[in-house]
Amino acid sequence: MDWHRAAASADLAEGAVLGRTVAGQDIALYRYEGQVYATHNICTHAYALLSDGYFEDGEIECPIHAARFDVRTGRALCAPASVPVKTFQVEEKDGDIWVKTS
Repeated sequence: MDWHRAAASADLAEGAVLGRTVAGQDIALYRYEGQVYATHNICTHAYALLSDGYFEDGEIECPIHAARFDVRTGRALCAPASVPVKTFQVEEKDGDIWVKTS
């Protein structure tokens, strides 16, 4: 199980989303209510970058067909998406955001 530095904590403001490649995987980082969450950055329906979507109230909306996902659980919240997006464990430590990729 590998932890990888994904970003500096200061790079992710409250209510923001940030796309990163971490250990060869496209990952989206989100800061919601002071917590950092991470999902795959690719929509399970349209394969668009979720980090290009609209993020509000802990939900990310795909920029292509408006599928929405809960960033805390990865659950698909509405059509056209039905498959959840993968989530990753996150730790914020010493001014950095770390993601467990496996």
